[in-house]
Amino acid sequence: MPAENLPETSTPRAADGRFRTPRRVSVIVGLSAAVAAALAWYGNRHNFYDLKIYLSAMRWWADGNPLYDYSQPDVVQGELYFTYPPFTALLLRPFAVLSNGYTATIFTVGTLLALVVTTVWLVTPIARRRGLPRWWLAGLAVPLVVLIEPTRETIFLGQINMLLVVLILADLLFAVPKGSRWAGVGIGLATAIKLFPGIFIVYLLVTRRWRAALVSCVAAAGATLLAAAVLPAESWRFWTQELWSTERVGRSDYTGNQSLQGLLGRLVAPDEPSRLIWLVLVAVVAGYGLWRAAQAVRAGDELAGLTLTGLVAALIAPITWPHHVYWFVPALILLLDAALRQPAGIDAALRQPDGSDTAAVPQPDGPAARSGVRTAGLLAVAAGTFAALVFGVVSLIDWGHDRVPTDDPVTFLLRNLYVLAAALLLVSLPIRRTPAESPR
Repeated sequence: MPAENLPETSTPRAADGRFRTPRRVSVIVGLSAAVAAALAWYGNRHNFYDLKIYLSAMRWWADGNPLYDYSQPDVVQGELYFTYPPFTALLLRPFAVLSNGYTATIFTVGTLLALVVTTVWLVTPIARRRGLPRWWLAGLAVPLVVLIEPTRETIFLGQINMLLVVLILADLLFAVPKGSRWAGVGIGLATAIKLFPGIFIVYLLVTRRWRAALVSCVAAAGATLLAAAVLPAESWRFWTQELWSTERVGRSDYTGNQSLQGLLGRLVAPDEPSRLIWLVLVAVVAGYGLWRAAQAVRAGDELAGLTLTGLVAALIAPITWPHHVYWFVPALILLLDAALRQPAGIDAALRQPDGSDTAAVPQPDGPAARSGVRTAGLLAVAAGTFAALVFGVVSLIDWGHDRVPTDDPVTFLLRNLYVLAAALLLVSLPIRRTPAESPR
């Protein structure tokens, strides 16, 4: 039979494509079910503890009491207070009229939507570069992001951290075009809500984006002045008194405090750590981390720059709870992306001048071998970091209530998992030498 009369058959590629989507869907469904089962087993052990403090403080305030006089006893850390700036109080005040259940639902849905949106933003450039469906990579990543302690603590405590992450990522990485007059507004608003993001204004300065830094300062000042106009007494008290009282947010030596000050406090508890040693460590970590962030931006890797800055903030802040360190998420994505990339020029390096392939010849010190070692190292760091984040520092071990020094290596590791991981990533996080594509 002539070839042109042969019956039409599917090519192997077409057949593979026909079955690939159902397989991918089944993998995502299976992974999501496994994560959901793990979270169901873990349960909502915090029962929106932080959110209830917000709401109780708002109702106390609505009844005519001074906002920053509100306190709530805690079995581990003593008295806990409302510690946010007055601008945040303005945003939270409407929730005083809602029940705890309605508010918890709003916060949970909002956090999950923010996790999905930011994860899609982060994986889209990788999906485009590798020719993979965006839904496939996002479907794999979202359940794993929800599983780790920083994000599950955000959900179960009822925290507002993902709002800040959306503002920061949208500002300079995904939503606002580069060079826009609006660049910096998101970082400024995030700083007015919670002072932690203020480090990103410093990041704008060290990367010489003077206009965006100025816009951030103006946005933060504008929101703060708006709150001062509406709440003059509360604003005066916060900025002159409460801002400097770190004991209002809990004990610095508590295991949940994953900052350099927390690590030092756990080494010397029940004594207080040396303020001089802490300041020296802060200066070294901030200087080195922000220098690397500037290097990343010059190389065209904005995400690495932002991630390094977020890790610096986690390390140098006096108090860094697990739900503050979302920045491990983009760090993991950067590690995996860099590990799976083929280094530029590797194919050419494996060929002799006459065009023959030298890959079959053992070259233990050649580019392929070095690339393999680097890939294995990046994957090992990613796997170790992810395992630490799933296990967490406060989820599965009850560290008790007493101020006890860390006096053995295993306890030191377990009580400082995030501090050590952040320090390791500050040194080892790869900077991708080609500009990452925008998801827009």
